Amino acid sequence: MEGNVPVNPYLTRNFAPVRSEDDFELQVTGEIPEGLRGTLYRIGPNPQFDPIDPNYHWFTGDGMVHAFRFENGKVTYRNRYVRTPKWELEHAEGRSLFSGFNSTLNDPLAQGKDAGVANTHIVSHAGRLLALNESYPPFEMAHGSLDSRGYVPDYRGRVTAHPKIDPRTGEMVWFAYGVGDQPMSARVSYGVTSATGKVMRRDDFQAPYCSMMHDFLVTENYVLFPILPLTGSHERAMRGLPPIAWEPERATYVGVMRRDADVSTLRWFNTGACHVYHPMNAWEEGGKIVADVFRYDSAPLFPRADGSPGQHSMARLWRWTFDVEGTSDAIKEAAIDDLDGEFPRFDERRTGLSYRHGWYGADTAATVGEPLRLNTIAHLDNRTGQRSVFELPGGDLTSEPVFTPRSADAAEGDGWLTAVIWRAGENRSDLLVFDALDVAKGPIATAAMPRRVPFGFHGNWVPCGVHASR
Repeated sequence: MEGNVPVNPYLTRNFAPVRSEDDFELQVTGEIPEGLRGTLYRIGPNPQFDPIDPNYHWFTGDGMVHAFRFENGKVTYRNRYVRTPKWELEHAEGRSLFSGFNSTLNDPLAQGKDAGVANTHIVSHAGRLLALNESYPPFEMAHGSLDSRGYVPDYRGRVTAHPKIDPRTGEMVWFAYGVGDQPMSARVSYGVTSATGKVMRRDDFQAPYCSMMHDFLVTENYVLFPILPLTGSHERAMRGLPPIAWEPERATYVGVMRRDADVSTLRWFNTGACHVYHPMNAWEEGGKIVADVFRYDSAPLFPRADGSPGQHSMARLWRWTFDVEGTSDAIKEAAIDDLDGEFPRFDERRTGLSYRHGWYGADTAATVGEPLRLNTIAHLDNRTGQRSVFELPGGDLTSEPVFTPRSADAAEGDGWLTAVIWRAGENRSDLLVFDALDVAKGPIATAAMPRRVPFGFHGNWVPCGVHASR
């Protein structure tokens, strides 16, 4: 605290914004693998001005893209803001106008204006580099230069941050929640974009209630929509209570539907209250669907519906099983790992199929009461059950680790892992490169940043040549 004023945890340490847009060549120690050629794109919140809401939430900061380009053993870095209409309006005024979740605090100049921040995930599909957020259409950035190109109008509305790209067809399968004219409605969209970038399908259905449905699951033939009791309520917000809140008295539902079927065929499975921000993967097996998810007992980072503080909770990897050929609508749940963690990734050439190798950021210190204390990179071999870890020294913390295959036809898991690390003692960042199947031996190369890369959410690897057509 400074005096009697609490310090917002999302504006301090490595959550604090870095407002310069820079270009650096990074100093490399070790050796960058010859086959590692392309760009690691990462994205996260980075408010360009001090927020007007004293209860500023990390999820609502302006998007900033960080690009690490690997070529000929060298690594260069570039970062740029995502220049959404909100960013442009506030930039012109020289101050914050939007309050994030609590729109009652918006400046009058913000009334009726676009509040999109495009800060959550960045995905390359059909030649487009798309910055994604919960509540707005995809926002295109230019590969390489990171110039802002604007919303992609083809989607006819919002698309959330975690589409899945089918490795067999090249289709991008996606969803959106809270769609329609009513704020925080229980309507959900299901969509498909072809490998060439044409939106082929967008169908709406009614969920059991409005849930902050951050991610979903896709298998070869099915799509799964988790409706979890981190709820949205416009009516609650109008009464001065949290617009997004944890309601543990509600059940968890997961809607299951064949990808080629009509939304009217959705079947709702259920279990007790829990929360999932990110699944690992899902697949079909013997008349059942199996899904590995990072499951919380209660949703962190948000209060309860009456405004009281939420309960701190960490996620662990659980397995959900859905008997799609049986009569029971219960979700079978089983814990499969006992290490606290988040931001799971796998070899995405196995999207929707059974998989062996998964990676995630972990917290071996079992930190209580502080957000995002991931001090370890973990690898889990689902075939052997063996887990290996690389624990960072001296209070250093990791971002989401991203897997890159050695080649298009390399065996599953054969490749590299890249992760941006905050060096707590020096208050700056490094980019680490690991042999993906031997993270325990530590990084094989390090690219040193001259300053911090603020904590962000997600990233993706884009090989050289993918953007040539654009």
